[in-house]
Amino acid sequence: MIPFNKYYNHFNLLSTILIVCSLILLVFKGLNFGIDFKGGTLIELRSSDTKINVSSLRDKFSQMNLGDVSVKKFGNDKDYLIKFENKDNKKNVIEEIKINLDKSFGNNFNFRRVENVGPKVSAELLKSGVIAISLSLAIMLFYIWIRFEWQFSLGAILALFHDVIVTLGVFSLFSLEINLSIIAAVLTIVGYSMNDTVVIFDRVRENLRKYSDIKIFELTNISINETLSRTIITSVTTLLALLAIYFFGGEILKGFSLAMILGVVFGTYSSIYIANTVLVRLRVSQKTVLREDDQK
Repeated sequence: MIPFNKYYNHFNLLSTILIVCSLILLVFKGLNFGIDFKGGTLIELRSSDTKINVSSLRDKFSQMNLGDVSVKKFGNDKDYLIKFENKDNKKNVIEEIKINLDKSFGNNFNFRRVENVGPKVSAELLKSGVIAISLSLAIMLFYIWIRFEWQFSLGAILALFHDVIVTLGVFSLFSLEINLSIIAAVLTIVGYSMNDTVVIFDRVRENLRKYSDIKIFELTNISINETLSRTIITSVTTLLALLAIYFFGGEILKGFSLAMILGVVFGTYSSIYIANTVLVRLRVSQKTVLREDDQK
């Protein structure tokens, strides 16, 4: 049996540090919102001339008076991703860009993708994303509160809070783009983490009814070990699929798959060292479960 309970204090300290650092990053550095939330225009270009580089392309776009411009490689040496705010709201801006690029570099660019998002739409999308995440956390809390005792609810919601905040902290630290697919990934993380937590909580509650002479500190460790094979199988198979998407799914899916990978890792970790630790701190006992059963 693996003694997970011996490391509760160590990993609680680590989690506290991670959450504090993530909150500091989110407050002072913020998130790198993509075009979905900031508004503007996104262009995916493919060049047929290998001599063209990022710096020359960036200089050319800077001369077009498009506002804030971001130019970077996208997948390989011939593909580029350009984002700009189009501050003057020019209607024929794409045609102007094509003409300017042809004058400077010749007819060497293929416009593979063009996306436009207005400021009003982007603001509504950001608001909807925040509401979606908040509602998912609230509904999960309500579900656990009905299904289990309040101590279990508190442990589950703290684990979810931990997973979401630390994942967003990683994205803030490395200035990774936040778009609609990342919001979808965060919502999926919430469901995955909750599912893993519920499996362990079910076993904890069963063992509380079964073993009246075992303290919650030892009992959580027994429950984690009893469900460990299921946790490992689920996490590893999910990670294998996500790693395949990350490495072979193309640049567009990298942000989504990375968020999911972080969510699976943090979700598995928090189910063991956050959710169960709360039960230990609150000294949940057989009397707690039996009392709640009588009330139901």
